[in-house]
Amino acid sequence: MLFQNQVVVITGAGRGIGAAAAKLFAQHGASVVVNDLDAKPAEAVVAEIESAEGAAVAVPGSVTEDGFPENLLDAAVDRFGKLNVLVNNAGFTWDGMLHKMTDEQWRAVLEIHTMAPFRMIRAAAKHLREPAKAELAAGEPFSENRCIINVSSTSGLHGNVGQANYATAKMGVIGLTKTVAKEWGRFGVRCNAVAFGFIDTRMTRAKEDGESIEVAEHEIAQGIPEAARGRAITGNPLGRSGTDEEAAGGIVIMASTLAGYVTGHTLEVTGGAGI
Repeated sequence: MLFQNQVVVITGAGRGIGAAAAKLFAQHGASVVVNDLDAKPAEAVVAEIESAEGAAVAVPGSVTEDGFPENLLDAAVDRFGKLNVLVNNAGFTWDGMLHKMTDEQWRAVLEIHTMAPFRMIRAAAKHLREPAKAELAAGEPFSENRCIINVSSTSGLHGNVGQANYATAKMGVIGLTKTVAKEWGRFGVRCNAVAFGFIDTRMTRAKEDGESIEVAEHEIAQGIPEAARGRAITGNPLGRSGTDEEAAGGIVIMASTLAGYVTGHTLEVTGGAGI
């Protein structure tokens, strides 16, 4: 039970990788706060965790809204008493070739993938950094596992056609990760990133399937054109896409004390793509 008596907050956890991570954390003993833009999928994940005798609560809402990060983390602490792990997972794509990309597309993707994690981490300071700072000042050993996991992507590591906004954001979150690791390391707070490759989610399924997300009154198509998916699926040594559960495993490993001496690192969960 890697997370017995620990509290984990995951943004964008109503479906896909976030939902799989929420369930895996709960299986390892964590009390999980499930955030998602949509209430119904968040509540469905909570119901599944509770049916397996785990502890969870849904706190729906947009992490891009002013004040919501503080409200989300305060709700977590009010319900479960503390914060141990913050997973910044919420996100979407709004693809377009660079010469046709609008300012709105650019801003929206950077806001969800860089501004929102920054705000979440800043709001988490009083729940992660400050208790550890007090323990340090008192000459006491750090009493808790305290860490942050930011979700990145191979698009951020290598760039990607049609994703100038997403690639920039996902590389930016790696810089954020390293900076937090350096600033908060002395307080025993670790910060790592997990960069995913081709994981089977609505962001990578066939665009022709019609998956979408509504953002600022825009219905934004999610996915990859079918013609490009075959190359992406077979473009790694394992020759296949990854599952939500495999992706979640990377998050959970890095959040656990098994990685207690790892900080500022980006773990690639890619099937070997890019090597």
